[in-house]
Amino acid sequence: MLDILIIEDDSDLSANLYDYLEAKGHRADAAGDGVTGLHLAVSNDYDVIVMDINMPGMDGLTVCRKLRQEAGKQTPVLMLTARDTLNDKLAGFEHGADDYLIKPFALQELLARLLALSKRGHVKESTVLQVSDLSFNSKTFEVKRGEQVLSLTPTGLKILELLLRNSPNVVTRQQIENALWAGTPPDSDSIRAHMHTLRSVVDKPFNSALIQTVHGIGFKLVAA
Repeated sequence: MLDILIIEDDSDLSANLYDYLEAKGHRADAAGDGVTGLHLAVSNDYDVIVMDINMPGMDGLTVCRKLRQEAGKQTPVLMLTARDTLNDKLAGFEHGADDYLIKPFALQELLARLLALSKRGHVKESTVLQVSDLSFNSKTFEVKRGEQVLSLTPTGLKILELLLRNSPNVVTRQQIENALWAGTPPDSDSIRAHMHTLRSVVDKPFNSALIQTVHGIGFKLVAA
């Protein structure tokens, strides 16, 4: 069974996809615009995303780019498009798409491609993320440092996973804002407060700190 996100502004097509996938035993969420779709894609863990390119407000290419570059999410993306040109496909791949399907298409082919992409995605994203003696199981949500189990808030878990997946690279404040609030944080001090809470659990009780501040940019998690 797959957890699938459908981002499609054509309500009839979206409903057909939703009904077909649910009838085949899969779970599906649907968004009718790019902004809502991006928020769902960042806030939840899907096996694969089906996304139209041409949407009002925020198109599929922009959604895919933000998902990859700003939110750091590697969920496989199948792009739907009515344009069968090489330049269109290359643009999609450059923005982070994994596969293309040209409209009109057979629902059986769509599902076959989604199943193939989901297998690729599971290979790419490890269940257990680890840096130094800190580990995070993305399936059970268990966090350990050495042999000690750590208790984090849901927000802390999301930030920690983002830092671990990108380690040793820097995660910008914008990436964190997009991952937690789709780019619109409650207030300017929200990230600072959440990072303080995260550090008090992950670093403060131990001899070495793993989370580092990159002033003016963001944060990174590196081996001590």
